[in-house]
Amino acid sequence: MTIAFIDLQAQRQRIAGRIDAAIARVLADGRFVMGPDVAELERQLSAFSGAQHTLSCANGTDALALPLMAWGVGPGDAVFCPSFTFAATAEVLPWVGATPVFVDVLPDTYNMDPAHLEAAIAAARAEGLAPKVVIAVDLFGQPADYPAIAAIARKNGMKLIADSAQSFGCTLDGKHPIAWADAVTTSFFPAKPLGCYGDGGAVQTNDAALWDVMDSLRIHGKASAADVKATTFAHDPKYMNTRIGMNSRLDTLQAAILIEKLAIFADEIALRQTVAQRYNAGLRDAVLQVPEVIAGGVSTWAQYTIEVADRDGLANALKGQGVPTAVYYPVPMHMQSAYAPLSRAPGGLPVTEAKARTVVSLPMHPYLDEATQDHIIAAVRAFAR
Repeated sequence: MTIAFIDLQAQRQRIAGRIDAAIARVLADGRFVMGPDVAELERQLSAFSGAQHTLSCANGTDALALPLMAWGVGPGDAVFCPSFTFAATAEVLPWVGATPVFVDVLPDTYNMDPAHLEAAIAAARAEGLAPKVVIAVDLFGQPADYPAIAAIARKNGMKLIADSAQSFGCTLDGKHPIAWADAVTTSFFPAKPLGCYGDGGAVQTNDAALWDVMDSLRIHGKASAADVKATTFAHDPKYMNTRIGMNSRLDTLQAAILIEKLAIFADEIALRQTVAQRYNAGLRDAVLQVPEVIAGGVSTWAQYTIEVADRDGLANALKGQGVPTAVYYPVPMHMQSAYAPLSRAPGGLPVTEAKARTVVSLPMHPYLDEATQDHIIAAVRAFAR
């Protein structure tokens, strides 16, 4: 038996006809960059999450950079983020000249520890930095503690970004992260719960002015709607660049694919809950820790991550049974050579460092059938004995 870690083909079998028709329609239309499907996807994403505005872009990394650029974050500014995350979260901060400050995570959800965040903000101020933004990561698919984190951000006059690259569609007390965050970013990388067939990303916000500036930035700093309204240009505004921007447009083909995937996304999130619950029931007494979702939270289960004492031993044993595994993330950001000199909150990041030694992820997708999942659970339990 060879098991897929994330079975994208199972999803394709479900909607292949609709995907193929969408692709054919875009090919026939010929508007391959920023075609009509892009605006329609943005509209549907807003409707799905309750955001007032959605801006698509080329990838999830650019999605993080765009609001930072629009807010003018730069040298002397501190931006707070977890170290237990993918590189993109922290990578964008040196791009704009800001100082990353790494914050520890909670031991049960692996998401940002609000108490440690408060200590980090105080320490950054003492060092002469200006606290500007918190980037809370929704790791493995579940929401961070947004009520607590948002209250801290507001108290300190800071912006809040929800990095939902792994978790678009997650909710807390029935609300999407946009209920608390100034901006929500996501990635449409193929392995994500809502993924396209290449790279793609999006930013959601309830701030129309922010959307307008980000729209300018994603297309080479073009004149924004506000610029056109306020300025008389001697030439066609289409060719006037009022900001230093980037090229971060979403391809029309990817937007068309995402529209079809979004149509079944709510059902897939429900299917993921079933898979996760079966895993928890079968493994809770066999490993150090199974995933715990924040009270009131619904995870999109981008990963199903357990903790074990002998991670390498388990991975090798499962490989022999045709079961793939992955480790997210074996080396936290603050321990990577490029990021080691950067700031971290007082007391270090002991939870992050401990979890990085024990976490391992098992196959997870909406179409994981019971027989295959039972095989995986039995293989883990056999090693645990």
